[in-house]
Amino acid sequence: MILPIVAYGDAVLKTPAKETDKNYPKLNELIKDMFDTMYNAKGVGLAAPQIGKSLRLFIVDGTPFAEDDEPGMDKWKVVFINPEIIEEQGKEWAFNEGCLSIPTVREDIYRNPKIRITYYDEDFKHHDEYFDGLKARIIQHEYDHIEGVLFTDKISGLKKRLLKNKLANISKGFVEVHYKMSFPLKKGR
Repeated sequence: MILPIVAYGDAVLKTPAKETDKNYPKLNELIKDMFDTMYNAKGVGLAAPQIGKSLRLFIVDGTPFAEDDEPGMDKWKVVFINPEIIEEQGKEWAFNEGCLSIPTVREDIYRNPKIRITYYDEDFKHHDEYFDGLKARIIQHEYDHIEGVLFTDKISGLKKRLLKNKLANISKGFVEVHYKMSFPLKKGR
């Protein structure tokens, strides 16, 4: 089932998420719905807070980056449950990021090129892995979501001021999107 994506301004996006219990009701169904929602919106990652669930859970699928000479992206589809970034390494590099919860806004964001992360997959099998390049970046972006951090929190004060009206309009639903969204300040919602 395709779920509405929560728009900028909703409190769930700024709240650190809670641990996901192994016995969370219909967890596999939720994960399937998250993939359906992400694919419908043409995203590469989606965190549970983006669908209004305060859970430490996010999904990724790097297929859209497979043509960018990034090795293994065509087969990189992962569920991250209760992840913990243990280490970030290397000189930060800029990449123009966007977010399904903040449509039409893109900014250069600096992130470390290599990370070590522990997490559980959808079968609650424990993993301790290193990722680099675009994989590390996608993970860091989605991980920020479960920490209550948005990519717009990482831009300069000047850029934030320049985006203030655009972000307010997104919260009110004054933005064109091709996928279902839930807007926190939309009248008559």
